This record gives sequence, C-alpha cells and structure tokens, in this order.
Amino acid sequence: MFFTSPQSNRGLSSEQDWLPWSLLLLSLMCETSAFYVPGVAPINFHQNDPVEIKAVKLTSSRTQLPYEYYSLPFCQPRKITYKAENLGEVLRGDRIVNTPFQVLMNSEKKCEVLCSQSNKPVTLTVEQSRLVAERITEDYYVHLIADNLPVATRLELYSNRDSDDKRKEKDVQFEHGYRLGFTDVNKIYLHNHLSFILYYHREDMEEDQEHTYRVVRFEVIPQSIRLEDLKADEKSSCTLPEGTNSSPQEIDPTKENQLYFTYSVHWEESDIKWASRWDTYLTMSDVQIHWFSIINSVVVVFFLSGILSMIIIRTLRKDIANYNKEDDIEDTMEESGWKLVHGDVFRPPQYPMILSSLLGSGIQLFCMILIVIFVAMLGMLSPSSRGALMTTACFLFMFMGVFGGFSAGRLYRTLKGHRWKKGAFCTATLYPGVVFGICFVLNCFIWGKHSSGAVPFPTMVALLCMWFGISLPLVYLGYYFGFRKQPYDNPVRTNQIPRQIPEQRWYMNRFVGQSGRISSITSLASCSLFSSSWWCPVHKSASSWCTSSCVQRITAGGGEISSFPGALHSTSWFMPCFISLTSWTSWSSSPLSSTLATRPSWSCPSGCSRAPLASMQPTCLSVRSMLP
Repeated sequence: MFFTSPQSNRGLSSEQDWLPWSLLLLSLMCETSAFYVPGVAPINFHQNDPVEIKAVKLTSSRTQLPYEYYSLPFCQPRKITYKAENLGEVLRGDRIVNTPFQVLMNSEKKCEVLCSQSNKPVTLTVEQSRLVAERITEDYYVHLIADNLPVATRLELYSNRDSDDKRKEKDVQFEHGYRLGFTDVNKIYLHNHLSFILYYHREDMEEDQEHTYRVVRFEVIPQSIRLEDLKADEKSSCTLPEGTNSSPQEIDPTKENQLYFTYSVHWEESDIKWASRWDTYLTMSDVQIHWFSIINSVVVVFFLSGILSMIIIRTLRKDIANYNKEDDIEDTMEESGWKLVHGDVFRPPQYPMILSSLLGSGIQLFCMILIVIFVAMLGMLSPSSRGALMTTACFLFMFMGVFGGFSAGRLYRTLKGHRWKKGAFCTATLYPGVVFGICFVLNCFIWGKHSSGAVPFPTMVALLCMWFGISLPLVYLGYYFGFRKQPYDNPVRTNQIPRQIPEQRWYMNRFVGQSGRISSITSLASCSLFSSSWWCPVHKSASSWCTSSCVQRITAGGGEISSFPGALHSTSWFMPCFISLTSWTSWSSSPLSSTLATRPSWSCPSGCSRAPLASMQPTCLSVRSMLP
C-alpha cells in the first residue's frame, strides 16, 4: 500500500496517479496465478517416518463389480480403520482402508511375513479358497495407495534380439494396480509376495536442517512363491528363494490351502518433482479401450451423415430450382415436395409437457457437462482428489436445474401449454426419476453380490435430499421465469387444419424400419464380442500374464505354442473368416504387432521366480526383476 501526503499529491501529475494502482493490480495477478488444489498439498517425510499403505478396492474388467479389499482373506491389522469418503468415492465403489504393511521412509526390507504366528502359515478354508480362486479367474486387480499415489505395475516392451542399450531406450508402460493371480492349465496361482518399489524426491534444504523426502512414484512387482520355497523365522522375517528354482503358490478351491503372505520394500531416489508425480499415471495406456470399435463407430457415423447431407442438399436444390422456374401463378400455388408440410412443422405435439421436460433435462445435463469439462481443463479437478469429479458433477446437475427449468418453461409456453406447475414437476422428476429407478434396480442386484459398488442406504437418502431439496426448487424457480417470458416466434405460420397423411404402404411402417436397426446393432455387438474374445489374450498379455513376475522362454513352434503372432491354440481356428479379418486389422494397428512379428522370447532376469502363465503368449513384455 502506498501512503502519500496531500502536499506531495498536489505535485503529482495525472499520469502518475494510476501507477500505484497498476502495481497493486499486477501484484494481485501474480498472487492469484499461483494456487494449489485444496486437499493435495505435499507431505514431507523424514528418515524412517511411517508411510502408510492403504487399500482401495478390487476391480475387474470382466465383471465390472468392485469389491472391498478385505472381502478376500488378506492379512488384517489389529484395528481396521476406514477412511471417511466423499460422495464421489462412495459412488465409485472405493472403500479406502488401512493395511498391515509396515513401510518406513527410505528404509528397505528384504522380506517380511504378514499375519504369521510362530512361523505358522496362513490357512485358507475351503470357502475362502473357492472365493480367492473365483476372483483370480475373473481377472481381478488389487489397488493400493501410498501417500495418495496409486500403485502401478511396470511393464517394459523389448525383443530378446535387442541389445541392452536398445532395451533401455524402449518405452515403459504401466498399468493400474496389480493382478491378484493367474491361471495355467486349469490351475490357479495366487500372488502372495509383493515387492514394493517406492521412488522419493529429496527436497533441497539448508545445511543445518534435516533432509525431507516426498514420495513421487509407487510400483509393485507381484510374485507367486510356494510355501515350501519360503523360509520364515520367529521375527516375522523370511528368505526368498534364489534364482528361478521356486514354484508358484497354487490355490486348490476344493480343499484348504496353506501359504505365506510376504512383502519387500525398496526405495529409489528420483529426479521427478512432486508437482509432476502424476504424469506417469495420466499417460497410462488402458489396454481395455476398444480403439478399433470406437474408430469404426466414428467412421460409420461420419459416412452416414455425409450421405444423408448430400441427399438432403440435392433434394432441396432441386425443389428450389423447380419453384424458381414456375412462371404461372396458378402453378406456384400448387404445393409440392417439402413445402407440403411447411404449415405443420411447428404444430404443437400431442404431449407438449413431456417434450419440454425432456428438453429441460437435456439442457440441465448439457450445462453440467460443459462446466465440469471447463473446470477440469483449469486443473481444479485433480486426479489426486479422489471422487472430486463425480461429486462436482452431481452437485452441478442439481444446481443446473434453474437453466433446465427456464428452457422447459419457455418451450412449454411456446407449445400452448397452461399447467406450468405440473410441467415444472414433470421436468424435475421425469428424467431423474427414470435414471434413479434403473439405478435402484441395478443396485439391488449389486447388493446381492456383496459388491462395494452398491450405493449404501444413507448415500441414497442423501441423493434423494439433494434431488428434492436442491434440484426441484431450482427447476420450479427457472420454470416460473421461463413461463413468463415471451414464447419463441415461429418462422412460418401454422395451418389451422392439419394436413391429412395418406395411408402408408406396409413397408413404410415404423416397426419394419426399426427391425433393421436392431439387427444391425446385434450383428455389430456379436462381431465385436467374437473379435475381442479371440484376440483378447494378445492384447491383454501386457496386463494379464506379464505381471506374474515370472519369465519363461518361448521358442518357435513346439507344444501348444504356435509360430503365428497370435499364438492361438489349434482349437481357436474355427472362427469365421470375417472375424479374423476384423481382428487382424485391429491387431496390425497395435504397438505390439511390429515386435511380435519377430517372434521374441522371454528372458528371465536374475532373481525372478519362474511360474507358468495362463495360455502362453509369445509376447515381448518383460517384468522388472525382483530387487534384493
């Protein structure tokens, strides 16, 4: 702030009066340009400070049903504490809970045993073994977090013919979480050993101050190690098998199983700054995205839109040219073509209230999506704030009811409607009521599966309170002002008497036309299903079989492994030819095709455990070797 005396102000010119205010404005601009998203401030750790590892949930791309971490017989701490979650986290199915993993900052652990008493292994009952085996066959992934960073599995893409220098230049891919287990020849194996790799960034401090660290990456290498190959002592420490002589831990769902749950911790220093630690997770490529189906749908939409646009433009040009050629007044009075219905286009429909309600709900939804995208582009919806996106979307949909009500009210008056109160109630309840009813029915089925994705009853009551306490009054408010506005002006006059529609032929019936759409959608869905089921092992090799931390060598031919880049079993060649053509088009565009064409082999770094893979695939993805 600037303080000046009246005498000095008299000598200042008018050009100098705005200088202090300009400097103040610039200082405010500089201050407001640097801000932090609430709730994501960095946490500084000192040497040997505890870094808590929490579990989020179990997810699968097959069932789409998330489960909480302790739905399986994992080792539990003495006191289970669930984190207080926001609305978005609950709707996503997250159930963040503490785990018994003991991790200290910059303190390594070679091998620690969980929930072991007097060197006795954990015994899984028949029911627990069956449940674990079921989750493994359904391709479930475990999601953990450390310092709010989700765990990721590191995958490296290279060929066995590449040199060490070329391997270092290869791109490294990551996938969310780690695989619960794997299957091979009707046998089920569990990943019972986790090798945590945490990266930290050392903060620059003064000489007389203690160094502080910040966690910038969280990786895991899951392994399956048989009970007989692990040696545990009374201090909850264990010794991992050397080399690749160990066998994986099998889970037999028909009997009790004994095993050890173990883990190791390794720390590495990284140059990644804390502000950039989410870059790795944001650039992950999801192998479950059906890019070929998306591109195919976009091409079909643009192709059909272009054809329809050309037909409509040519028809309109032809009609306009014919109208311009008419010289006789009597001939011009005869209407033909699209002018036959120009007097009935803006005639109010049979149910104007439903039409205006659907329009209002669409405007409400559109405004919500637009604002969410804009706020996300500004960086306010950080991925580190879990559930913030869904929470913001829910509240914005409620508050955007005023715009939806205004649009619906004005359209309802344009369509000669008179019962505005009933129209406002219909706008506020029609679309949300249908969505809520469908979600409630589906939620009952999810409840029956004991999934964490089921919305709890208190959350459902909170959503109802938001609906009738926020959205409904705002829709009434907007509908009131919209209904008082002047109606929209129609560009043409509407005829008093509706034009009679002649009787249509049988093939012009609406049900006959809809039958083609249903058959086309069914055929496209079946084609996509067969294609994904045939080539799924190839595309999912990065996420399904490489995470077993075991590495085996695959040679050309021999056994059940085919020399074709798909490495399909002989029983898979019954698929139709058109499916193979579609699948090969999708496969050739993938980044793995160029590498798999050379028939690479698996290499096993020192320290890895050798374990069989499910449906062996000649893939060039290698898992980082287990650290000592």
